Amino acid sequence: MDFDLTLEEKIDRTPPPLRAIIEDFRSMEPRERLESLLDFALSMPELPGFLHDARDRMEQVHECQTPIFVFADIVDAGVHVYIDVPKESPTVRGYAAIVQEGLERAAPDTVLHTPDDIHYLLGLHEAISPQRLRGLHVLMAYLKRQVTARMAKSE
Repeated sequence: MDFDLTLEEKIDRTPPPLRAIIEDFRSMEPRERLESLLDFALSMPELPGFLHDARDRMEQVHECQTPIFVFADIVDAGVHVYIDVPKESPTVRGYAAIVQEGLERAAPDTVLHTPDDIHYLLGLHEAISPQRLRGLHVLMAYLKRQVTARMAKSE
């Protein structure tokens, strides 16, 4: 587990695109982080057609109050992350967009070694309620479980 890692060690375990986002967020004030989170929410891509028409392929994150659906696949040795969050939940959607962008095309082992508390690394614990953070935290567990299942399937 990564309980005994320092903040810097946790950040170093993230894929470079996610690390860059984390470093940007850590340089911001809490209010700026929320504004940036909303920017990510607005820029989150829509689901591709193959998932939009087959929602049953996605897994719902039941621990989150907001309906979040996730799907991770491995193509050409890179993880593809798809997350669907309603536009009416911009904070959660922004966080999901960061996770999606930050993990996209990362090696499966890199995703599995990425700390679960990305929200903490981003400094969102200073701007978002603890109840909301609990739901965000579990998102990584769902993605990691799916990546592990895809890896086992391809062996």
